[in-house]
Amino acid sequence: MSNSTHLTETYNITIFGAGFVGYSLATLLAINHNVLVIDIDQEKVDTINDGKSPIYDKDIDEHLTSFVLSLSASTEFDSKRDISDFYIIATPTDFNFSNDSFDTNSLDLIVDSLQEMDNKKPIVVKSTVPIGYTQKLNEKYNTRNIIFSPEFLREGASIHDNLHPSRIVVGGESSIASSFASLLEQIALNKPSVLFMSSTEAEATKLFANAYLAMRVSFFNELDSFSLAKNLETKNIIDGISLDKRIGDDYNNPSFGYGGYCLPKDTKQLLAQFSEIPQSIIRAIIKSNEIRQSFLASEISSRADADHIIGIYRLQMKVNSDNMRSSSVLEIINILSSQDYNIVIFEPNLSEKNFLDFDVINDLEKFKLISNIIVANRVNEELLDVKHKVFTRDIYNLN
Repeated sequence: MSNSTHLTETYNITIFGAGFVGYSLATLLAINHNVLVIDIDQEKVDTINDGKSPIYDKDIDEHLTSFVLSLSASTEFDSKRDISDFYIIATPTDFNFSNDSFDTNSLDLIVDSLQEMDNKKPIVVKSTVPIGYTQKLNEKYNTRNIIFSPEFLREGASIHDNLHPSRIVVGGESSIASSFASLLEQIALNKPSVLFMSSTEAEATKLFANAYLAMRVSFFNELDSFSLAKNLETKNIIDGISLDKRIGDDYNNPSFGYGGYCLPKDTKQLLAQFSEIPQSIIRAIIKSNEIRQSFLASEISSRADADHIIGIYRLQMKVNSDNMRSSSVLEIINILSSQDYNIVIFEPNLSEKNFLDFDVINDLEKFKLISNIIVANRVNEELLDVKHKVFTRDIYNLN
């Protein structure tokens, strides 16, 4: 399945981070190369060493059963026995509100320990970072062996997106950049465009791409808010707009707001980086998302009596994902909870019986029976028998 025309050499690759970015890349690279994953989570490490996936991805099982992978994992990096040709860092960078920037502490520690080894081997940053971060690292360590290559992956479809990348972007025009681009091309089943640019430009590409997607989601959500307020059919309007080839029909399905791990934090980081640079769109994107969630909470409230039970169907950000981080549904819950509504939650991914001080009911039939209103960011067939109870803005039944 892999394209082996780009590289014939087998590399030893160490990947730091077993999230969906690091693990999906590790799985595909391990078809042709020797890959070691380093992660602080012992459960994830044990899962990988048992030949199982620590992430949810609809295509992962096929790859685990179809290929013999040279893949192992550990919680510790042994520098004395290290034989890596490439280091890839894919640890999470959450947004730190105290300093208006991504938290890069894990990356800083990893890069520092690698530089202490003084081996000058390539370090590729895949984690999303502030614009200018990679250049500062190279200046700090007086090196040019650190490059940035953004990922453009969807949670739950990261294997597919690595196999069919829309483009490959690598920050740097050195032999390191060329070699790493070839690694990614070797994975790809299509023939993606390969773009070389400075690492700072690659960092900006990542943040502006996600800001644009957030803006597009916000645009169609505001269209839907207008339709709700004016009693218009949202689908008719979106269909009429999206048939324009300049607009298209991607990211046009209304939702409770953009959320998940990437878009909220990336738009905030980009806004912070504008600093003294005049702008209005990025700030408006973030504000639009907040307004959308408040508007929908009001719409739900207008349909609920004081004694009604409001059922929240799933906390995950989208279908085919088990991620609940920064889910737009959570903000809807926060707003409704301040109005003292009786709320229950259906989320099979939760093992606890209480979440955010609300009862978790994982008996679907009981959940549907006791809920007067069912709030669902995305709907599937198991709600069709109670669709008269369901409040959703899912027009196309798509992510």
